[in-house]
Amino acid sequence: MKTYPKARRRKAHHPRVPAFLPVLQQRSRSDGWTPERQAHFLGELAITRSVTKAARKVGMARETAYRLRAKPGAESFAAAWDKALGRDGPKPKVTFEERRRRALEGLLQPRIYGAKCTAIARKADNTALLGHLAALDRFGIDEEPACERSQSFAPHSQGQVAPQSPPLPRRAGGPISLSRREYFASKPQGSR
Repeated sequence: MKTYPKARRRKAHHPRVPAFLPVLQQRSRSDGWTPERQAHFLGELAITRSVTKAARKVGMARETAYRLRAKPGAESFAAAWDKALGRDGPKPKVTFEERRRRALEGLLQPRIYGAKCTAIARKADNTALLGHLAALDRFGIDEEPACERSQSFAPHSQGQVAPQSPPLPRRAGGPISLSRREYFASKPQGSR
């Protein structure tokens, strides 16, 4: 009787696509490259490693995928594309406008499980938010008009001291929390 060695179980391979900033489109079309379709394309690209198959899977043409990659402002998409194919390239330089978009809109990241693109996660980019705020502070740019600021943060003229708010009144005696019955018993009858 001939025996064969048991087959080794391989670990499941779930490719990981980095979070990216979707490419802005001039016109929004439901059958065009929406941000969700871009994320699904990158997820399928990581699974199949073929631009043609990934584009077909999302219902688009291969040529339009390459056109989308070549558009101005698609540096983040192109970097995620390269990472999905396993290529390591230089990190793209983040411009002021891109950092602002990252801070306000967030990033998209396709989630892959069982050789399928199962979900798209929208991630907040806190690093871009902090960098954007630092740049605004450095350049002295004020995004909101001064008239809309809270009074406690409004600049005061020289020589004046900010007005102090009165301290909160303290509760006179008694426990802080009352039971429902005690609360209604202490209130006058007409105020229920």
